[in-house]
Amino acid sequence: DRTYTISLQQLQQDVESSLTEAFGKDKVEVESSTSVSPSVGADLFNKGLLAMIYAIIGILIYIGLRFDFRYSPGAVVALIHDTMITLGIFALFGIKFTLPIISALLTIIGYSLNDTIVVYDRIRENLTKFRGMDLAKLVNQSVNETLSRTLLTSVTTLFVVLALLFLGGGLISDFALALTIGVIVGTYSSIFVASPMVIYIDGYLADRKDRAQKAAPAAA
Repeated sequence: DRTYTISLQQLQQDVESSLTEAFGKDKVEVESSTSVSPSVGADLFNKGLLAMIYAIIGILIYIGLRFDFRYSPGAVVALIHDTMITLGIFALFGIKFTLPIISALLTIIGYSLNDTIVVYDRIRENLTKFRGMDLAKLVNQSVNETLSRTLLTSVTTLFVVLALLFLGGGLISDFALALTIGVIVGTYSSIFVASPMVIYIDGYLADRKDRAQKAAPAAA
């Protein structure tokens, strides 16, 4: 009836005993072995995804309160961009999506947000320093002023992550791969996604304000 039952625990024991017989007990060691039921695994996976969604919502509120709500969409779009690019690469290469990868995605969200806040802080400082300057030029100047800091932080972080990727081995390799992708994409999104979104949102709010002012006399 094409129905099969596989005992993974028994399979592990068989492999371990075969290796021990072939190479000797002193040369064979199982470093770690963990297993959960499918229902527990699905529950942990769903909770991990919910944690990621709650983190993004909390960041939206935090950015809105700390800066201005015109900054919030840019930060959230950048975080979603980083997450989706990382997931897309994993799906493209058929890498199994596990809980360590969800942990890596949450780490990527925090790392990318840190870069974005540094750029936003400089934009806010320059807004008070250079009043009347065109917003696009001001954002460009702010990005250039923080560019060296952003690149140095990303490169030094990549050194550590690449060491984990090539030397860590085991389950940590997928975690390190996700972080490697996230650091690269997070650096890119802070400069080319989050910052331009500030200009777009500012222009959108200005256009809506102009339309409201033009519509007011007509309504009166």
